[in-house]
Amino acid sequence: MKKNIGLLIVVLLIAAMIGTYVKQQIDKEREIDTALLGKEVEERTVGLNNGDTPPDFTLMNLDGKEVTLSELRGKKVVLNFWATWCPPCKAEMPHMQNYYEQYAKKDNVEILAVNLTSEERDVTADAKIDTVMTFRDAYELTFPILLDPENEAGSEYQVITIPTTFFIDSTGTIQQSIQGPMNLDMLKSTLQALE
Repeated sequence: MKKNIGLLIVVLLIAAMIGTYVKQQIDKEREIDTALLGKEVEERTVGLNNGDTPPDFTLMNLDGKEVTLSELRGKKVVLNFWATWCPPCKAEMPHMQNYYEQYAKKDNVEILAVNLTSEERDVTADAKIDTVMTFRDAYELTFPILLDPENEAGSEYQVITIPTTFFIDSTGTIQQSIQGPMNLDMLKSTLQALE
């Protein structure tokens, strides 16, 4: 009986040592992964060129909810800058809506249409927002429309020509930018090429 108890104690001690060793190895692996992840993030360049991480921003949508670009990582993002008075912007909106309805969910895509609200031609801020809402309703747009009343995002993204669109892959990296209007085929082919 004493022999069995002694043997049991030895087995438990060995099991505890093995468990401790395995836990230490797992912790070491996690530290290495975390260190590499941090290094990868630090080495990324924030900018507007292909391969860059786009500048992050938080803007309000027309429903008064904040949308932060970096929180969409894991999805492909179509980041479109536009204004209601811009004829090429008007021309591409039905194509963007058509893509959004037919393919966005299946393709894991989010469209963010950033209205350059400061560039709208109305005098007051409320009138500018009303103009954007009227535009959204007239075109029956269901994708998120963000308001940029101080031109913070527009300035950060150096938007001069509108529409300007950035295509961001699921890792949060710019893969392409297009100045000028897009049609459905352009949207589909560009997004299919993204990760």
